[in-house]
Amino acid sequence: MVLVMKFLFLTCLWLTAVLHSSQSQHHHLHHRQQFSCLRTHNSKREIKMRKLDSTKVRPLKSEQFLRIEDHDFALRPGFGGSPIPVGIDVQVESIDSISEVDMDFTMTLYLRHYWKDERLSFRSNRNKSMTFDGRLIKKIWVPDVFFVHSKRSFIHDTTVENVMLRVYPDGNVLFSLRITVSAMCFMDFSRFPLDTQNCSLELESYAYNEDDLMLYWKHGNKSLSTDGHISLSQFFIEEFSASSGLAFYSSTGWYNRLFINFALRRHIFFFVLQSYFPAMLMVMLSWVSFWIDRRAVPARVSLGITTVLTMSTIMTGVSASMPQVSYIKAVDVYLWFSFLFVFLSVIEYAAVNYLTTIEERKQLKKRGKASGMYSIDAVQAMAFDGCFRDTDVDVDLTAFSERCEENDTRARAASVSNVDTTRIKRKRSLKGNVGRIILQNNHVIDTYSRIIFPSVYIVFNFFYWGLYI
Repeated sequence: MVLVMKFLFLTCLWLTAVLHSSQSQHHHLHHRQQFSCLRTHNSKREIKMRKLDSTKVRPLKSEQFLRIEDHDFALRPGFGGSPIPVGIDVQVESIDSISEVDMDFTMTLYLRHYWKDERLSFRSNRNKSMTFDGRLIKKIWVPDVFFVHSKRSFIHDTTVENVMLRVYPDGNVLFSLRITVSAMCFMDFSRFPLDTQNCSLELESYAYNEDDLMLYWKHGNKSLSTDGHISLSQFFIEEFSASSGLAFYSSTGWYNRLFINFALRRHIFFFVLQSYFPAMLMVMLSWVSFWIDRRAVPARVSLGITTVLTMSTIMTGVSASMPQVSYIKAVDVYLWFSFLFVFLSVIEYAAVNYLTTIEERKQLKKRGKASGMYSIDAVQAMAFDGCFRDTDVDVDLTAFSERCEENDTRARAASVSNVDTTRIKRKRSLKGNVGRIILQNNHVIDTYSRIIFPSVYIVFNFFYWGLYI
C-alpha cells in the first residue's frame, strides 16, 4: 500500500514537471518570435532612416571611376613641385556694346582651359574621353582664372549652365565655359570722332602666382579666334591679337597675364550727318547777311541770332553724349571754330551798322541849310524809314518828320496822299535797279567780308581734315 502511494506521488510530480517544462518552452519560443519581429522592424526602420539621411550619399559611378574620393583636390596638381602649365584658348562670339560715357565694352566669348591632372587618369581600352557637366567641377581642382578690370560678368545658364568638362584617360583635362564680361577700356578722345580706340581683355590667375601656375596661350597667336560676322554700329573692328606678360603685386608677387587686344576705328559718316554738316550749313547761312542791305536791321539781326543759337544747340548735343573729359576733342575744335565764324558775322553787322550811322550823321550836318530844309539822297533817307529812295527825289525834312509822326501817332490824315505819292515814285525808280542800288549802298566791311569769311573757312577745313584724317 505504501509503495502504491509513493508511485502515485512520483507520477504526479513527473506530470507536473513535464507540464511546466512544456509551458516554459512555449513561452520562450513566443518571446524569441517577438524579439525576432522587433529586430526585423528595427532593421527596416534603420534602412529607411539611412535612405532619408541626405548627408550620407553614395559616390556616383563617375566619381568612383575617377577615384575622386581617394584624392585631395583642394591642392593643385603637382603641389610642391614645378608650376602647373594651364593653356588658354578663346573664341570671341560677339562684342555686344561699346560705351564712351562709361569707358567700357561688353564681350561674349568661349573660354577654354587645358591642363593635366594625373589624379583624374583612368583606364580605357578605346582611349576615349569622358565628358561631364558643371556638377563635377565643384569636386575637382580647376584653374581660378579671372578677368582683370572687369566690372561685371556671368556664365550663361540657358537652358542649363554653359559649362563643359572633358577628361582624357591620361589625365588631360579640357574645361570650357561661355561667359559675357564687361570690362574697362581706357579711351583717348582727343581725336574724337576721327579716333581709333585700342582695348584689351586681360586674364590672370587670382590665387596662384608664377611659382604655382603658368598661364599661356595654348596655340600661340592662333589661340584667339573670332566669328566672321562680328560688327558694330559705330566702329570697324580692325584686328584681334593675343599677347602675354607679367603683372606684379607687392604683397603676392608676379603673375602670368594674358591679353586679348582689339582695335576699333570709329565710323565717321554718322557724325558728319549729325554734327559737321549742320555746322557747315550754319556758317554758310551766316554769310547770307553780308548780301542783305545794311539798313535791313531786323533781317540781319534775326539771321545772326538764329545761327548762333543753332550752333549752341549742336554743341550741347555733342557734349551730352560724351564723357566729361578735361581736354579738347577734335569735334570741339571744329564746332567752336564754326561758332566763332557765326559769332563774328553778328559782330561784323554791328560794326557796319554803327559806322553807317556815324557816316550819315556827318553827311547830314554838312548839308544843313539855314531854312532847315535838307536834300537827302536814298541812302540817307534809309537811315530814318528803312526804305529805298530814288536819288533824284528831294525829301523835305519837315514833311519827313510829319510822316514819322503819322506812323507813330496815326493822327495826321492830310499827309497820306503825300506818302502814297512818294511810294509810287519810289517803286518806279527801283524797277530794274535793285541790284545796282544794293551794290552802291554796301559798306566796305560787307564787301570784304564776302571774300574773307568764306576763304578763311575753306582754308580751316583744308587744314582740319588734313590733320585728323
